Amino acid sequence: MFLERGFDGTTMEAVAQAAGVTKRTLYARYSDKRTLFAAVVPWAMSRHGDEPVPDVGGEDLAAALTEIGRTALARATAPDMVRISRMAMAESERFPEFARSAETLTWSPRMRAVMDLLRRHADEGTIEVDDVETAAEQFLALVSAFPARLAAFGVTRAREVEERRLDAAVRLFLNGVLPRR
Repeated sequence: MFLERGFDGTTMEAVAQAAGVTKRTLYARYSDKRTLFAAVVPWAMSRHGDEPVPDVGGEDLAAALTEIGRTALARATAPDMVRISRMAMAESERFPEFARSAETLTWSPRMRAVMDLLRRHADEGTIEVDDVETAAEQFLALVSAFPARLAAFGVTRAREVEERRLDAAVRLFLNGVLPRR
């Protein structure tokens, strides 16, 4: 309902009707539309983060980063995720708590997978990373931040273009973490 009509265009009555519950039941759980909206947006954003992260247990760091990057890119440009992100940004002044919940979303399964992968390779000495959390965040931003921004403006790239840019992002990231000999 919020995606279709926005915050201002959505009523508690319409939400109750769409959910098949009485307004009384809805108000028993959410005291007002603001409380409902503040609960729905972070839930919807985290729900879209539940896509499985590929198993990247192999020794090929570039291949593992590419697979994780591919899933991050798909999530960042998925139409529902783009719509939810747009809505959250549009209402962020009214809902400053979205910024706090967005910060916790960085600890997604994908973020943990990159951190685990980098930590394992750092322990083996195949890469040099002082702060795996920062490096994982930077990798995911390198791969998906700009495509997500383009998607927010309705611009999508062809799959082969995104693959080429993903490959370039992985190579650039690896150039920063591979040991200098």
